[in-house]
Order: sequence, then C-alpha cells, then structure tokens
Amino acid sequence: MVRKKKIKLFRIERMMIKICTILLVIFPVSIVLSKAALSNVNLEVEKLKREVITKQNSNESLTMKVNELKSLANIDVIAENEGLSYNSDNIIVISNN
Repeated sequence: MVRKKKIKLFRIERMMIKICTILLVIFPVSIVLSKAALSNVNLEVEKLKREVITKQNSNESLTMKVNELKSLANIDVIAENEGLSYNSDNIIVISNN
C-alpha cells in the first residue's frame, strides 16, 4: 500500500480556499437575484406606462367633452331650451381706434 502524502496547508491558504468557495457560491446566486429584481422593476415600469397612457386617453376625452360643451352651438341649444333667444340688435361692438 502506498501512503498518500498529506499536504499541510497554512492557515491563510485554508482561509483563502474557504473564501473562494464561498464566492463561487454567492456570485451566481447574486446574479440570479439581481436579474429577478430587475425583471420585477421592468414589470412595474410597464404597468405604470399603461396607466399613464390610460390617463392620457381619459384626459384627451375629457378635453374633447369640455370643448364640445363650451361650443357656441351647444350654448345656443341650451339657451333655446331655457327659453332664451339670440338677438343681434342687443350686441354692441366696442373697438379701439
């Protein structure tokens, strides 16, 4: 039988081996965790973008409704329904010379 020689390692060498082993385990795990966090942030950003687009569309729709309600034709219809009439003789034009 051949006896194997036992290699004696110094304390610093053993510590370095342990540190390298730990780093080899932690490094891939940290990459996976950071990619997962980035993915979650990207999903959140896309969700917020959709909400912003929805709000912009809603604001455009409401702006169109406001413009429609304040149009002269709509004011005339509402005035006629309330019994008011448009008399151009009562209009006075003031101009600066």
